[in-house]
Amino acid sequence: MEVILENIAAYLIVIAFIALLFYYYIKRNKKHSQSTKRKIAKAKELGFNEPVSLHPVIDPDICIGSAACVAACPEHDILGIINGQATTINASRCVGHGACFHACPVQAISLCIGTEKRGVELPHISEEFETTIPGIFIAGELGGMGLIKNAVEQGKQAMSYLASKIGARGNAHYDVVIIGAGPAGISATLEATKRKLKFVTLEQDTLGGTVSNFPRAKVVMTSPMDLPLYGKIKLSETSKSELLKLWNEVLSKNSITINEQEKVETIEKQQSIFIVKTSKGHYTAKSVLLSIGRRGSPRKLDVPGEEKEKVAYRLLEPELIHNQKVLVVGGGDSAIESALLLADENNFVTISYRSDSFSRLKPKNLERINKYSKIGKVKIILNSEVIEILDNSVLLRVSDKVDPVVVENDLVYIFAGGILPTKFLEEVGIKITKKFGEAILKH
Repeated sequence: MEVILENIAAYLIVIAFIALLFYYYIKRNKKHSQSTKRKIAKAKELGFNEPVSLHPVIDPDICIGSAACVAACPEHDILGIINGQATTINASRCVGHGACFHACPVQAISLCIGTEKRGVELPHISEEFETTIPGIFIAGELGGMGLIKNAVEQGKQAMSYLASKIGARGNAHYDVVIIGAGPAGISATLEATKRKLKFVTLEQDTLGGTVSNFPRAKVVMTSPMDLPLYGKIKLSETSKSELLKLWNEVLSKNSITINEQEKVETIEKQQSIFIVKTSKGHYTAKSVLLSIGRRGSPRKLDVPGEEKEKVAYRLLEPELIHNQKVLVVGGGDSAIESALLLADENNFVTISYRSDSFSRLKPKNLERINKYSKIGKVKIILNSEVIEILDNSVLLRVSDKVDPVVVENDLVYIFAGGILPTKFLEEVGIKITKKFGEAILKH
């Protein structure tokens, strides 16, 4: 009898312990759910809940709520857990690392572009990065992958697929013409060298493409990447200048030259050969790899005075600008980072943004710009648009003002995005499709 009572007591202790663990789990889960709900409400209030580029979509029928995706995301508060299932919080801040996609133990996450309501125009490409024109491939931002690490990986993979398909086509001078020397283009160039292909790489601007246009101190990489002919680059954070220096070193070490300041004007296919005409000449090739990015040429405001010398569309050397009255137009990361850099150089910075909140900023940028605004280092004018640029001032239309607001001004930096190269792609003959929440990466 005594043994039976001891066994019952032992069972009761185990049951009590399990019940305690279950109670703790339920309580902890409820606490996390409430916290996530508050964050989602805040994100909706600030306009951060709608994705603007590549973003995760969770399948609720598969998700087990392990929170591995939440822990893996380097951007913080992009994902959260509600009632044991993952959900997006600040979707507009997602930059497409794909860490959540790879971390999910049950493959419940897809990386998608666009939403059901907002489509994103992208060239139609196969899983091997080939367009609707056989022999023309696309890698990097133009295909939907804007993050540097992802673009580098795509450039390498696209060149690998391309190399496997190159045959003895005609009398082309090159195996491949690589257009664009950004992250994808550089990676493709190195992979082409590794595979002993005959190629030429063309860049309309300077080495680095879009990266070369970042403000000098901008952090441009937040996770390691594998660069052909170099290996793993384990930099958690780095500046534009450091990354460009690394790329220059690996290109120089392998005796690779990039044709800079050479813009591609047309691509024509004659039988099995491509003729690529540029601002400096023309090239014949068996294939073409496009890694030109989505921004294309800077988008202009089309307002009187925009042609003045004091107007620019990128900030190259903020450390040389001091004690100036500067207007920064735009509300994206490039605009805000430029405003912060200019403010740190003792300039009088005003930001004009057409919306009522900054809905696309990385958390660090949002935190810093709010701090700078609070202490008076930067003046922010929301719901405003430039209507005219004068010699010593700028006129703004502000939604709650009847008359234009006059802002004293010496320099204007416009960050209104870029014009998509849709027309160029269509002239080449590449099919453009609009993605409405379509998966770019899925298991």
